[in-house]
Amino acid sequence: MEEIEVPQYFICPISLQIMKDPVTAITGITYDRESIEHWLFTNKNTTCPVSKQALARDSDLTPNHTLRRLIQAWCTQNASLGIDRIPTPKPPLNRIQVVKLLKALDDPKMQHKSLAQLELLAAENERNKKCLLEARVPRAMIMFIVNCHRNGQLQKGLEEALSILQFVKIPAEECALLLKENEQIVDSLTWILSRENMENSMAVKSHAVLVLKKVINKSDTCHILERVKPEFLERMVRVLREGLSQQGVSAALQVLLSACSLGRNRVMMVESGLVHELIEIELTGPEKRVTELTLAILFHLCSCANGRAKFLSHEGSIAVVTERMMRVSAAVDDSAVFVLSLVSKFSGTNVVLQEMLRVGTVAKLCMLLQADRGKYLKDKAMEMLKLHSEVWKNSPCFPIPSFYALS
Repeated sequence: MEEIEVPQYFICPISLQIMKDPVTAITGITYDRESIEHWLFTNKNTTCPVSKQALARDSDLTPNHTLRRLIQAWCTQNASLGIDRIPTPKPPLNRIQVVKLLKALDDPKMQHKSLAQLELLAAENERNKKCLLEARVPRAMIMFIVNCHRNGQLQKGLEEALSILQFVKIPAEECALLLKENEQIVDSLTWILSRENMENSMAVKSHAVLVLKKVINKSDTCHILERVKPEFLERMVRVLREGLSQQGVSAALQVLLSACSLGRNRVMMVESGLVHELIEIELTGPEKRVTELTLAILFHLCSCANGRAKFLSHEGSIAVVTERMMRVSAAVDDSAVFVLSLVSKFSGTNVVLQEMLRVGTVAKLCMLLQADRGKYLKDKAMEMLKLHSEVWKNSPCFPIPSFYALS
């Protein structure tokens, strides 16, 4: 097939593809709508890609109908050469359409259809997300979830409502206001986590945990977490055990890490069996971010005697924490060293110290002394080696004699 020369002014300066919906920015440059909206809304750029002039995120983008018709005509003329005709773009979503869909939520017969339509619109493009946000759709979705909880019914549309909240982010100020007006939001989300036999259970619960993380991160965390009930933590541990998506696991761990800031919560976490679940997660060889979160939580939980006892009751605990050292990230090294320091200092029986020797903990601590790590971390490793030198000194991996001069 002969090579087709596309007129240069048909090409979007960002995507370098033929424009499907050309729009002109206030700087006079024409782009494909999807590309320039992604540039403005997703990448949060504030300049025109071509002219480098200031271009606010809420700048008007004027449809270039003349250019679109020229592109469509050219595509039709070259159809025999394999060029597909560019369809006429749909009119942009407007607030009136969104308000109409939200009003339909009051009709039980129309709820599911309306929520499914809102989800499709949210997933379609950045322009729709902006319109949905301006129409306060996140607020409507939160209130729908709260009403489901109040009625004790897992209504059709719950999955879609949670999904919409993944596409259209809840503004921080809106989130704080919602929590102030309605304290049942956290209870409603954790209620979803306790439901059994739900359709698409993993997806629904993963979405619920992601929304929960956003609610906690964008609000007065202490205000929420200081009143956390044991049931909340038990449900979080249970969903980790039952299985979530990769994103869901990370979100659940971030919620639990935030809750670790309060001593009462750490005690409840230990009692709920979280230590065991964290070690089990690590034994699966998770991604870097999950390991950073699990080790950070373990550090907090091992600061109390019950936490260390639960840690040591798992046969693979010392081994898996040791294995993660010097292999994942500096943050993991920090948490791992401090976990092992707490365990060896306050629960360092001969059995525990011999286990640390057997699984390579001592060797890893010696390696860390030679690695490019912070002085505070090396000092902590040295402190452990000195403290237990009488037990470990005959090991081939123990530091060279010059170490004793420092003891």
